[in-house]
Amino acid sequence: MSQAIQTAIREASTVVLEAGTGVGKTAAYLVPALLEGGKVIVSTGTKALQDQLFHRDLPAVREALAVPIKVALLKGRSNYLCWYHLDRTNQDATLLGSRQEVRDLGVVNSFIHRSPTGDKAECPSVPEHATIWARVTSTRENCLGSDCPRHSECFVVKARREAQDADVVVVNHHLFFADLMLREEGVPELLPNAQTIIFDEAHQLPDTATLFFGDSISTLQFLDLLRDTLATGQAQARDGANWNDVLAPLDRAARDLRLCFGPQLQRMSQAQLGLDHPLWPALSQLKEALAHVRDVLDSQTDRSPDLAQLHRRAHDLMQRLSDWGAPERAGEPELCWIDVGSHGVQLHRTPISVAEVFRRQRLGLGETDIAPDEEVDEDDEIVRHALDDDEAAMMDAFGEVETVAPLRPDTSLDDDEVDDLQALLAGSDAGASHAQAVIGGAKTAAETPSIAPPPRKAWIFTSATLAVKNDFSHFTHALGLEDAACQSWSSPYDYPSQAMLYVPHNVPQPSDPSHTDAVVDAALPLIRANRGRAFVLCTSLRAVAKAAERLKQVFGEAGDPFPVLQQGDAPRPTLLEDFRRAGNAVLVGSHSFWEGIDVKGDALTLVVIDKLPFAPPDDPVLAKRLELLAKAGGNPFMSHQVPQAIIALKQGAGRLIRSETDRGVLMICDTRLIDKPYGRRIWQSLPPMRRSRVEQDVVDFLLTL
Repeated sequence: MSQAIQTAIREASTVVLEAGTGVGKTAAYLVPALLEGGKVIVSTGTKALQDQLFHRDLPAVREALAVPIKVALLKGRSNYLCWYHLDRTNQDATLLGSRQEVRDLGVVNSFIHRSPTGDKAECPSVPEHATIWARVTSTRENCLGSDCPRHSECFVVKARREAQDADVVVVNHHLFFADLMLREEGVPELLPNAQTIIFDEAHQLPDTATLFFGDSISTLQFLDLLRDTLATGQAQARDGANWNDVLAPLDRAARDLRLCFGPQLQRMSQAQLGLDHPLWPALSQLKEALAHVRDVLDSQTDRSPDLAQLHRRAHDLMQRLSDWGAPERAGEPELCWIDVGSHGVQLHRTPISVAEVFRRQRLGLGETDIAPDEEVDEDDEIVRHALDDDEAAMMDAFGEVETVAPLRPDTSLDDDEVDDLQALLAGSDAGASHAQAVIGGAKTAAETPSIAPPPRKAWIFTSATLAVKNDFSHFTHALGLEDAACQSWSSPYDYPSQAMLYVPHNVPQPSDPSHTDAVVDAALPLIRANRGRAFVLCTSLRAVAKAAERLKQVFGEAGDPFPVLQQGDAPRPTLLEDFRRAGNAVLVGSHSFWEGIDVKGDALTLVVIDKLPFAPPDDPVLAKRLELLAKAGGNPFMSHQVPQAIIALKQGAGRLIRSETDRGVLMICDTRLIDKPYGRRIWQSLPPMRRSRVEQDVVDFLLTL
């Protein structure tokens, strides 16, 4: 694998490489990249791998090779403390909502004065999802840029400058595509021009690309604007307007969007709405209310940088809101659709494909909007716009989601269930309290800037899950990589002796309301024989809640000593730490636990998957894609849905065997794996474990572990 990457670097070519667990793909790409890759960008799908590369893998390889290279770590904006917002929080204690926030603020104040980076990951004594972080970090909307009184001390600017000077820059996929969006806006690139670009966890790229070729608008942003405008207006321009009266219509309009759809949860395309749907007048009211707020702020911009920044936010939101529902752009097939959740509405505009756009940019065929002699206040724009599209910031806008299946181009993941981009794009609203608009595909190929302008670069795409029985076409077609050389290396682990695949009899079809209960009932004998030490991976948050509740009930009634850990009860790192420490726990999770989890040894020896992760059939984008594939004469189920399910299933199955000494059972509670013609293709894509449908055989195997 390393030799294939070395050749790609020397020839400035594109390669797509699948490496099974245990191959050592990280070392395989780092060695040739450090020796002869020139300027290198390594992009990961998760912040966990990003930190591992920077703090562990890169130093080890650099020391072994004895090469004097400079390495930089660049994260999303929400990972860096902001001096200005920390000052404001310290000055106004009424902003703090609890005693815990007061305690956490004290820790942050101590940490920031001794931290050279301002990276909140280096402050582990404050939990990753503590509410204080939102008060002491910045967002695109509330950053003052070069107007900030603490601009010279900005950690974001410092991190960006270090990245420009480094030989190797470690980023995540979201930040990489954020750089593309920056250049589209005429801002010099955030990331340095590189000769070698390496994507680890590359299976996430089609979904991340789809997200970043668009935009997102949430009514949460309107309510945040309202709150910030009220506080700033009353503090800095009390005589400028009656701020409560100015903002009341915006508050009402933002909350009225959900009322347009009644109590029913539904998803539909824009075409299904019709011209007489109440959504349209509700959107008009929102635009009118926002325009009034924008105009009032415009009259106050000279009074303070904060008010000027609020005016920019209002203007930006108005422009983006107006773009939603605009006619489809020529040559860029896309779908506008609506997702109505229990408390919010999501309005989406999603590209049907990103392959041509990505192909053009990768080959340097796009046009950058930056004139060679154009002068831009780089730091101002970088701080105001860059580093804003990491997992956590994006998930704050979208809220909690339910399903795991790769329903439409999916992202993210981040390190927690809330920060899971695949689930975000794959699922319906499971309780988000605000409307959300996603405007995908808003840029045509000609308008999108070049990700990699000439000269040619080496592009390396690698993951443990890219191919379906050594066929990479599903991935390469999604990104327009038909010119790439593809190769795969199987895991060196001895799966036939280390692991067993078990598909139980008599489990009802996944569409049956009793399916989740049946999954738990079928798994109980294995969990008991295994003394806990199990993951139960579900394809929806609803199934997670139902399975966890039933397990707790059964264990409680029977006196079983197995703690049940449920996704959502604590941040993912905390749940994993509790799982390892307990030694006999059962962890029930959704997509956040299907990938990026590494539990080696006896702590995890049983993985239960409730059903094959097919996309829900009511997804309008999936329906449109399948329709276009069928019109082109293809078999949309076999060419699109099955490969997506295989990739997701391989990720979930990959949680079981993480080393050459691991042993365990993979239980898939979906008889379609056996009964349906496509089932054979699916299980043949999994590692070559021993297979059984006899419960006692599996129990006997587990008793030996």
